[in-house]
Parts: sequence; structure tokens; C-alpha cells
Amino acid sequence: MPGAQRKNMIQFESKPPPLDSVHSCSKKVIPIRVLILRDYQSLSERAAHVVAETVRANPWAVLGLATGSTPLGLYRELVRMAQEGRVDFSRVTTFNLDEYYPIKKENPQSYYYYMRQNFWEPAGIAPGSYHIPNGDPADVAAECRRYERKIKDAGGIDLQILGIGVNGHIGFNEPAEKLQAETHLVQLSEDTIIANSRFFEKAEDVPRHALTMGMGTIMKARRILLLASGESKAEAIRDTVKGSVTTMVPASLLQLHPRVTVMVDREAAKYLLG
Repeated sequence: MPGAQRKNMIQFESKPPPLDSVHSCSKKVIPIRVLILRDYQSLSERAAHVVAETVRANPWAVLGLATGSTPLGLYRELVRMAQEGRVDFSRVTTFNLDEYYPIKKENPQSYYYYMRQNFWEPAGIAPGSYHIPNGDPADVAAECRRYERKIKDAGGIDLQILGIGVNGHIGFNEPAEKLQAETHLVQLSEDTIIANSRFFEKAEDVPRHALTMGMGTIMKARRILLLASGESKAEAIRDTVKGSVTTMVPASLLQLHPRVTVMVDREAAKYLLG
């Protein structure tokens, strides 16, 4: 097996819970390790175990965080673990992938609001230690540069959590002929707007733009964990781990990263199990 592919077949430190399965992909075809969990709860618990182990090993870890519906179970598990004294987030630093634009952080639909309610505050992350792009900046370009500097000043991201869009986007890096490397303003695709409309009163309320980490920033993370749940993500997961590396499926670029694990429930693994 070529050395580059061998590097990509990363094993986690502990065994998966009973009744879960590890998808044994051909090492010659799929360098990304895929863990298939029986359901969303098992997926959330297993992902929480990975994050907690990272923080226990390095209490000053820098975590890259995602929003949306998929990570909610992960955050619930981590909050429970923190409140039970099983993991301490007081010294970690976090950076979120993205934020809608334009949007004020006080808006209940902002990702700042989502993170504050669902993870930062209940998990005990210190104020000033969590970061997210400003969705209402006076100068967009300056805000993007500032965010990149913050990540670099923190020493880079140790573990990046990712979700995935139905069109294969990660962060808000939408399918395109070219992808930007660093944090930037992006116009959201119609697929993404439709998918995110469930969080808004009506589709017209969904912002048409967002600030997002670029693919280069994501790929600099030392370790990446991508989560996906539900049949609607099955095609994107198939294309991510079994398809060609292409900017038209941004998540497929993860095949080029040396330490990626894709963690899915059985519904999201539909096209991997056939």
C-alpha cells in the first residue's frame, strides 16, 4: 500500500460501542477511515468521546466547531460530560467554521446565538476563548483577515469538527470550479438555502451569503472529524469517500488530508454498504 494512503488510514484509540460497525473500505480506493454507527445517538456519543479524549490529552486544545442540526447531539453529550465533571473545557480555544452574513450575533438565527446556547456557555468555555466570524462587520475583507490571524495566533486547529451539506459543501465552501483557501465571503447555493430554510420561518429569511473558513484553513487542521446523519446525506458521503477529488464536491478534498475520520449513521452510509 502506498505510504500516502497508509498515513490516511487512522485508527481511533478506543473501540466503537457494541453493535456499531466499522466500514472496511478498500485501502487502495478509499484512504479515509469511515465509522458507521447504528443511529444518530450512537453517532453523537462516539463523536463526543473523540472530542473529550482530545481535550483530556491536551486541556489547551484548539477545537474547530460546526453548526447545523448534525452536531447538536454531539454538543448535548459534551455539555453533559462537562457538567458531570468528566471533561473540562475551561482552557480550550474554539473557532467556528462560519457565520451568516449579514446577521447580528443577537439574532436567534445567528450561529453565534446557536453556539452560545448549545455549547459555549453550558460547557463552561471561558469568554474570550470562543471565536466565530463577525456576521455584521464594517469591513468584510478586514474581518476575514482578522479571523485568519486569530487562528494562526492560536497555533492552528487541533481537531476540526465538520458537517456536510447535501451538495458536498463543508463549512460554507460551495461546489465551484475554484475554491478559496482562507476565510472569505461566499454566496450560498440554492441547495444550501433550501436545506437551511427549515431553521427559519420562511425561505426568504435565509441569508444569501456567509463568512466561512476556506478549504485551505480547514485542511490545515491537524485532525478532522466529519459527521453525517440521515439518508439525505448519503450521496454526499459516497462522493466524499468514494468519488474523485473535485472542487465540485468540496468534501472530497478531505481525501488529501492525512488524518480524517468520517463518522456516519447507517442511513447516511446507505451507498457505502451496498
